[in-house]
Amino acid sequence: MKVAAYARVSTNNHHQDPEVQLRDIREYCTRKGWELTEEYVDKGISGTKISRPELNRLMLDAEAKKFGVVLVWKFDRFARSTSHLINSLQRFKSLGLEFVSVQDNIDTSTPMGECVFTILAAFGQLERTVTVERIKAGLRNAKAKGRLPGKKRRILNLEAIRGRMTAGESLRKVAKSLAVSPALLSKRLREQTA
Repeated sequence: MKVAAYARVSTNNHHQDPEVQLRDIREYCTRKGWELTEEYVDKGISGTKISRPELNRLMLDAEAKKFGVVLVWKFDRFARSTSHLINSLQRFKSLGLEFVSVQDNIDTSTPMGECVFTILAAFGQLERTVTVERIKAGLRNAKAKGRLPGKKRRILNLEAIRGRMTAGESLRKVAKSLAVSPALLSKRLREQTA
């Protein structure tokens, strides 16, 4: 059986090494007697992104039927959203490919494996949704306390700026001297007169 391995790490540093995943995948192939034909590895890319360079390449090779099994270390390395997982699974099925997760012990060639995969995918989506809700709650809390996230609004002396422009300096020149964009300066001047 020809196998394609997919591994992904979210950060591209020494704390996350795709070799941890690949080592287990290679051992799994050896135990099963499968031929590992290609390793696709995305580094420093979130699983929430559907488009990833190596994943895209894997999907193209799947269409070309270069292998019969897509093997991952853990299903969340492949995708974080239920819809992405399910759509990919359906695409693999239509191509006659199987999906196997080493750590999750999921093999979609079996009815139980397909059922477990769908349930685990739903939990992955739930985890993502809960995380997003926590972030939103934290932002609301910070806002209620008067701490706004993001870049702080730069305070500009608009009276002095108008004086310089009245004296003949262009908006672009004034903006450049203040290290702000002309668009931002123009916006602030309009806000004050509105």
